[in-house]
Amino acid sequence: QTMSLISGGEQALSAIALVFAAFLVRPAPVCVLDEVDAPLDDSNVDRFCSLVSDMSREGVRFLVVTHHALTMARCDRLFGVTMSERGVSRVASVDMDQAVRVAGV
Repeated sequence: QTMSLISGGEQALSAIALVFAAFLVRPAPVCVLDEVDAPLDDSNVDRFCSLVSDMSREGVRFLVVTHHALTMARCDRLFGVTMSERGVSRVASVDMDQAVRVAGV
C-alpha cells in the first residue's frame, strides 16, 4: 500500500536502487536497463547517470536503452537504428569521445 502512495518517479528510483544494490553485493559483468530513466525528472536522471558512471568504473558494463537526452549525453557510445530507405534498417554507432575530437569542441 505504501508503494502506491509514492509517485512513478519515486517508484522507479526505488526499483533502480534495488537493482544497483544487488549489483553491489553480487556484481555481474553486464547490466541491461530498459527505459528506467523515463519516469525520472532531470535532477534524478543526473543522479542515475552518476551512479551508472560510478558503477561502470568498477567493471560493470551498462547497456541503457533510453530516449532521454540527458542520459544519451552522458554515454560513451550511442547505437541507433535508422531507416535510410523504406524497409531497410541500419544500425548506426557513434563513439562520443571520437565525435567530440572530430567536431573540435
